[in-house]
Amino acid sequence: MSKNLVAVATYNEMENLPELVRKIRKSLPDADILVVDDGSPDGTGLWASERAREESLAPAGRARLFLIERGAKKGLGTAVLDAFRFAVDRGYDHLINLDADFSHPPETLPRLLETAEREKIDVVIGSRYVRGGKIVGWPFRRKVMSRGINLLARLALGLSTKDNSGAMRCYRVETLRRLDLTRVRSRGYSFFEEILFRLKQVGASFREIPITFTDRVRGESKINKREAFRALLLLLRIGFEKSSRDGNQKKG
Repeated sequence: MSKNLVAVATYNEMENLPELVRKIRKSLPDADILVVDDGSPDGTGLWASERAREESLAPAGRARLFLIERGAKKGLGTAVLDAFRFAVDRGYDHLINLDADFSHPPETLPRLLETAEREKIDVVIGSRYVRGGKIVGWPFRRKVMSRGINLLARLALGLSTKDNSGAMRCYRVETLRRLDLTRVRSRGYSFFEEILFRLKQVGASFREIPITFTDRVRGESKINKREAFRALLLLLRIGFEKSSRDGNQKKG
């Protein structure tokens, strides 16, 4: 049996996290759970700390919950990087990431993992933009913006995947070991596009399976216009550097 970890980055998700953990346990009862909390003032980290302490007393072999407390907001990208390092250091086979706000359906987790294991895929993406995928609860303007960002990622970074900004993914940890994580520059939402680019550079294989993405019902969204603009600029910069490097290689 493979050793698997489900990672969730949190900031003020007390309204969602306890129920999310319950549903993750129902979907993948043998997987460990990692919460990476950025000092949530609403008690999210405290709840996770108490739950982690309780589960540390469970018999050996039982799935457990772990917590990385970071004390302050450091960015979603760095939270996922901390989850990567945790999975590599602890010898997991797969790391599955999803948002804490129920925008990603926990019942899809087994299919992500099964696809990765059966087809030996390095990165399986829960995709809104392949046949069968859809978005519920977004206004038209946000759908257009998301489509635009994903098109930009494909063009600028040379990606073939359609949903490059979504966080619901299953990564083969052995493939993550091949990455130089110090080269990852994004600290926010552009992390998800950049990490696909870095994985493509080390020869990773990709597969997308459809999911229904549902806009959060409880709690507040963490993304804002400033963060989105910053993410856009970083993607353009990485894409420009890639184009310059490719041009120099052709000249050489």
